[in-house]
Amino acid sequence: MLLSILSVLGGPSDDNLVARIRDGDLHAFSALVRRYQDRVYGLCLRWLGDGAGAEDTAQEVFVALYRSLDRFRGESSLSTWIFRITVNHCKNRKMSRERRAWGRHVPLDGAQWDEGPERQVAADGPWADAGAEQSHAEALVRQGLEALSEEHRQVIVLRDIQDLDYDEIAAILDLPRGTVKSRLHRARAELARVLRNRIDPGDVKV
Repeated sequence: MLLSILSVLGGPSDDNLVARIRDGDLHAFSALVRRYQDRVYGLCLRWLGDGAGAEDTAQEVFVALYRSLDRFRGESSLSTWIFRITVNHCKNRKMSRERRAWGRHVPLDGAQWDEGPERQVAADGPWADAGAEQSHAEALVRQGLEALSEEHRQVIVLRDIQDLDYDEIAAILDLPRGTVKSRLHRARAELARVLRNRIDPGDVKV
């Protein structure tokens, strides 16, 4: 939808930007970054769960995009290709964290880890909201996503948060469309179960 609006308003298409970037136009690359930076950062944030890691990963994504743009053949949309790169970088960072036991046995008093950012019980940024109730609900959803299996978190983030269609998700994850739909169904059921276990009945207003 956004790209359609840009086209109507005379904004350059993705294909036009790619062609200009290949000709060495750095302004075109800056325009491409501006077009996708919020969605790439949002995907990284919800995949990784912390703002600093998401920002670093998003920067790595655009560096990788610039370096590999000559290999883009247009077999899928540019947005699908960018999200595939983003997902791969998020997976790699999560695996790196797990190898270093990132986030385990961390005190809640704000002590500094040997590696990584400070633990934040309540953080500013895209997850924060002026309303305490909404902030609490968003925190529950974030915790619920972190409790999901990797493959279930993938489809929830891509479909229900990034609002990608089934064909895009299938291309990004290299899965059949039917597998994406069945996995999403199981993922939503798992998330609902996790959230039910985390919600205090006393917090529910009637």
